[in-house]
Amino acid sequence: MKTSKPEFIEFQTKDGLTLPGLLYRTRGKSVVIYLHGNGSSSIFYDAAKNHTLAPALAKKNISIFYFNNRGAHIIKKLYVRRGKKEERKRFGMAYEKIKDCIVDIDSAIYFLKKQGYRRFYLAGASTGANKICVYNFYKPKNDVEKYILLCGGDDTGIYFDMLGKQKFWKLLSEAKKKIKAKRGEEIIKEMLPDNFFSYIGFFDIANPDGDYNIFPFYEVLRKVELSTKPLFRYFESIKKPTLVIYGDQDEYAWGNVFKIVKILKNHQPKLDYRIIKGADHGFKNHEEELAKTIADWL
Repeated sequence: MKTSKPEFIEFQTKDGLTLPGLLYRTRGKSVVIYLHGNGSSSIFYDAAKNHTLAPALAKKNISIFYFNNRGAHIIKKLYVRRGKKEERKRFGMAYEKIKDCIVDIDSAIYFLKKQGYRRFYLAGASTGANKICVYNFYKPKNDVEKYILLCGGDDTGIYFDMLGKQKFWKLLSEAKKKIKAKRGEEIIKEMLPDNFFSYIGFFDIANPDGDYNIFPFYEVLRKVELSTKPLFRYFESIKKPTLVIYGDQDEYAWGNVFKIVKILKNHQPKLDYRIIKGADHGFKNHEEELAKTIADWL
């Protein structure tokens, strides 16, 4: 079944941003809201996933809405409108605070309700999976019926491993001081050119006790104590039907997808888990199998 032509959509968030998206519409009243990952991510450059998942869902009469949240791209300047006032501010991964996903998701649901949708499912890939956990943790009584977590990642562990113990804690301490001094939007020059972060963005993504640290696999597998708060507390808070999917070749799974899935099962044994053989973190060349798995589960 060929995918229908997507509709270009713009909707406003409750705090004044205008975000773009693509709506693959069916005649049904059910819709999947898809959250992309971080980095240079944008749903407008991910056509392979769109063109397999949308028709698979259409067979079940389910629409899908992809949208660029405020964390899309590395740096993106957006207009913030409050009443008659308009201000241009920096967003994108370099400045993102993951908890802001709550406003983005709620605003997308509000927009889709006005489009006539009544049943909502939330799917997220990579950081998108982390955002679903954050959204559920802070707003467990929401309008979403089911969650789909695709290849949720351990960014805190990744940066600790990449930077090393001494540099990691040094940069985290510096970030805290810069934020306190209201200089958090400055770019961390020590991380250039490979990693582009403001102090605000780095502190949010790397802080072991912060909202970003949803899947602390590194701490468990390497027996390293980074967090002072209970591990997997966000993930454990999920009470709704949830599908968790990883590719067995996920390059961010510390070399053993089966171990990390086992860790997740220990914390949430009643959720549904799938491992797609041969798939990497982005499910490249396995998009059709991924789409069928999601559609069949819904």
